[in-house]
Amino acid sequence: MNKTNNVNIGGFPFTIDDDAYAHLQKYLDKIEQHFRHSEGYEEIIDDIENRMAELLNERIRNKRIVSMEDVEHAIGILGTTADFGADDFSEGRSAFDSSYKTGKKLFRDPDDKIIGGVCSGLAAYFGIQDPIWVRIGFAILALGAGIGIPLYLLMWALVPEALTPKDFLSMRGEPINVNNIAKIVEDQVENISDQLSELGSDWKSKRRKKKSEKKKSWKDRH
Repeated sequence: MNKTNNVNIGGFPFTIDDDAYAHLQKYLDKIEQHFRHSEGYEEIIDDIENRMAELLNERIRNKRIVSMEDVEHAIGILGTTADFGADDFSEGRSAFDSSYKTGKKLFRDPDDKIIGGVCSGLAAYFGIQDPIWVRIGFAILALGAGIGIPLYLLMWALVPEALTPKDFLSMRGEPINVNNIAKIVEDQVENISDQLSELGSDWKSKRRKKKSEKKKSWKDRH
């Protein structure tokens, strides 16, 4: 009988077979090496570990020990290191492919919102490329039957906002695998960097304007 290890993955405690643990540790180490220099590196690793924990929990259910088969099943869904460009480590493939998809879930989209992100979330859920058509639909309901605004406010209150990479991927019906988790995090970090850069540019522009006004005022007085 193999030895077991008590480990914490994504905040969840697991008892895992010794061989399965070594295999999983090697896989996670390879992921960490691959993304070490990526934007949002720590968040990428945390989100991947959270997804791994979720897959293992779904797999083992009432079983007491995580086996090699359970680990390979999770890796098959998350994607092998070869799938996201890492080399010199080959994992076993389960019967499940990394293109595994969950069904779409309805979220409010904070990255493409005018008010609460309801319309952009509905557009993602129904596969509508441009949220403007959903916004027009709510406007027509508001002007016609008068239910557009109450309906929007109700959905704003009831529909959760997409916060994690898993939420954004579920909203779009995309596979929740290593590649997509990393892409979502990197995109979010890039958006934040762009916003900070714009704020910095606005601040510098205002400072230059104020200096120019002060110089003009001083010249006018002299």
